[in-house]
Amino acid sequence: MDDELMRQQFPFYNDLQAIFEARMQKMLWMEAEGLVSGSKKRVTHLSSDEDDDDDNEESGLAGKNKKKKSIKSSNNPSGSTSSNTKEILEEFMKQQMQIEMQWMKTFEEKEEERRVKEIEWQQRMESLENERIMLEQRWREREEQRMMREEARSEKRDALLNALFDKLNREGM
Repeated sequence: MDDELMRQQFPFYNDLQAIFEARMQKMLWMEAEGLVSGSKKRVTHLSSDEDDDDDNEESGLAGKNKKKKSIKSSNNPSGSTSSNTKEILEEFMKQQMQIEMQWMKTFEEKEEERRVKEIEWQQRMESLENERIMLEQRWREREEQRMMREEARSEKRDALLNALFDKLNREGM
């Protein structure tokens, strides 16, 4: 379950796992060949020789001691490998963090751009709605004025017809 979670959170998990497995195979192979255990024996052997050589420095064997110390410092592959691996992983994590920060920055910029466009769109929609309301109100006012004019004409026509009928009624009777 943890491996699956790591694969989801860390996109290069499989690549690193393959690298570590290859290194482990190499270390097992070297150990089987006697290279790793031999170098460990040499390191411990050299360190015990150093104690003996401290006594021998007075007798003029200081040159051998310096040579053995340099051999001891160069025969520690596991320490340098682990620190090298640690440095590589730290550099990799820094790069990942930079990539993630850049991605977040880009995402935030896009999100801000989307918000701005959404606000602009809402403002345009509100202005269009207000314009539609104003146009509708003007249309209603014009319609009301037209109806009032039509009603005034109708009243004038009715009054004219009534006057004409009254005149005809008076003359005809």
